[in-house]
Amino acid sequence: MKKYLPLFLLILCFITGAALSVESANELSKPVYQLSVKGVIGPATVDYVDRALDKATLDSAELIVIVLDTPGGLDTAMRDIIKRITNSSVAVAAFVAPGGARAASAGTFILYASHIAAMSPGTNLGAATPVKIGGISPSDLKDKTKKNDNKEGEKIDVDKVMTKMEKKIINDAVAYIRGLAQLRGRNQEWAEKAVREAASLPAADALKMNVIDIVAHNMADLLLQINGRKVKVMGEEKNLKTSGLTLKEINPDWRNQLLSVITNPNIAYILMLVGIYGLIFEFSNPGAIVPGTVGAICLFLALYSFQLLPINYAGMGLILLGIALMVGEAYEPSFGILGIGGVIAFVIGSIILIDTEAPGFGIDLSVIATFALTSVVLFVFVIGMALKARRRPVVSGLEELLGAEAVVLEDFDSKGRVNIHSENWSALCDTPLQKGQHVKVTGMKGLNLHVEPLETSKQEIEK
Repeated sequence: MKKYLPLFLLILCFITGAALSVESANELSKPVYQLSVKGVIGPATVDYVDRALDKATLDSAELIVIVLDTPGGLDTAMRDIIKRITNSSVAVAAFVAPGGARAASAGTFILYASHIAAMSPGTNLGAATPVKIGGISPSDLKDKTKKNDNKEGEKIDVDKVMTKMEKKIINDAVAYIRGLAQLRGRNQEWAEKAVREAASLPAADALKMNVIDIVAHNMADLLLQINGRKVKVMGEEKNLKTSGLTLKEINPDWRNQLLSVITNPNIAYILMLVGIYGLIFEFSNPGAIVPGTVGAICLFLALYSFQLLPINYAGMGLILLGIALMVGEAYEPSFGILGIGGVIAFVIGSIILIDTEAPGFGIDLSVIATFALTSVVLFVFVIGMALKARRRPVVSGLEELLGAEAVVLEDFDSKGRVNIHSENWSALCDTPLQKGQHVKVTGMKGLNLHVEPLETSKQEIEK
């Protein structure tokens, strides 16, 4: 037995070494995924982050790094992203980069929600006061304190200058960000200050005040500093190993890019109006096909966008009312009353259509003005002229001859020839007619025109 002991130990060492090598290889094979969130945070951002986190989970990624550079965005979109981060089985690091970037408003909340918060030198975060219609912003506070004749240098009592609704919005945002700070062990007091007073911090100060965890110059520096750091993921402590891992960048695909375009409030607004105009033209001229097809597609795309955006349905109702009034002006002229009322309703509805003041989610006034003027021209003038033309007598075909004036080509008692519209026709008349006499067409039988004499003839006029 002693003779085989060295061989047994050698085999055991070989198996142990192989197992360690496989484990080490598996750890090194785990990727680190990089996402880039630039610009306004909206529905397209939620879709991008959501599908990237799903992919990272399936690939057993070691870490997801979200590179942030945003002025903020929609509250609903921000909360959806934070839900995915806090319930992710893969650790998430939010990295404000490169130098000059910012994580303002919604970006600050996402930074606080991430397992690791990092910033590059020359970046900043903060200004997280909720901004929405019916809400409050730092400029609102200044305006209200001026009205209250607050003395210069005197501390502002925010509670006294806010309405009940504004207090509810602010307190909800404060509780939310403090909860995130508590979850990640970060500075709760400054988080509250960022919401109540719209405070901001540069990267170096944020690190000193325990608002963030790391200041890194670039992605390689970030992964180097993260290596060996312990974080809690889904309540379990995890030791991150990011040294030597492959960095994979996930870029928005065509679906996300399309969603980003159509959820732009200006684009969604244009799609809605093009859709409505297309259907109106299709119903006005049945069988045109192209306006109806294009209009239906645009309208469905607009409706899909609106169910993702914060829409004020009163605004949409005013837009539809305005269009209806302008169409009414075209059908039943009212000396401009319907048209003017339609334009006013259209413009007011367009302004209040998007129910938020988040940066990047308003409809540009130039777009509203352009479509308001276009609508006036389209409905009041173009459709009005088309309706007037439709009411005129037919000017083509055999029907145009009825009531038209003709000239007699030869003397005849009951049947002869007349010239009408540069054409010679056979004519029937109950009274004798003379050459050059003007007659009126009263009917038609086959290729013969029934005519009757006018009061004067061409010869009489010449005399």
